[in-house]
Amino acid sequence: MTNILVVDDEKEIADLIEIYLKNENYQVYKYYNSKNILKDLENINIDLAILDVMMPDIDGFSLCQKIREKYNFPIIFVTAKVEDIDKINGLSIGGDDYITKPFQPLELVARVKAQLRRYKKYNNREEDHNIIDFRGIVINNETHECYFNNQKLSLTPIEFLILWVLCENRGKVVKNEELFMQVWKDKYFEKDNNTIMVHIRHLREKMNDHGKNPKYIKTVWGVGYKIEK
Repeated sequence: MTNILVVDDEKEIADLIEIYLKNENYQVYKYYNSKNILKDLENINIDLAILDVMMPDIDGFSLCQKIREKYNFPIIFVTAKVEDIDKINGLSIGGDDYITKPFQPLELVARVKAQLRRYKKYNNREEDHNIIDFRGIVINNETHECYFNNQKLSLTPIEFLILWVLCENRGKVVKNEELFMQVWKDKYFEKDNNTIMVHIRHLREKMNDHGKNPKYIKTVWGVGYKIEK
């Protein structure tokens, strides 16, 4: 049984979503607010979440961030917000898709199915060690393809290797000399730090994450770089 979490403070919408999902034989865990969800998730094996953004207690974006601290199942936002910046924010914090109200229930069901197919594809393959999928980044070391928030990134071989090494060591600092040796296969000298910086900058630009406080590739000054889990 596929378990789907539905959180929406508009009872009519939550109930409607539940009806359509149950018609597809999904098990639905429905909440009208965000209270107790994180605690309940410890006892429920959720496969996908549908979160309303505008909720009075904990909004959908904040709930998504909390969920992403422990879980990597797909998250679809449902909201009346239609500004592009809201969509970008939702995807950048770990959301996988975004649908605006009012919506056709069958379209939502189709998006649920698409996200579940993608999730199962990358989590049930034998060559899992060649694929890293977290925080909107899907990078395949076998095909040398990389997707970021469902958009394919056009990376140079060097950029791909840098991102792969950082993702493979996510949560840890990769020292400049270690990164250089793994990517360029050569001995590291202090002057090579500029080379690394240029490629990191290009990566951030392609990920649209090149502000003063990037959310993905973090600089640990004087040491190296890291990607948070």
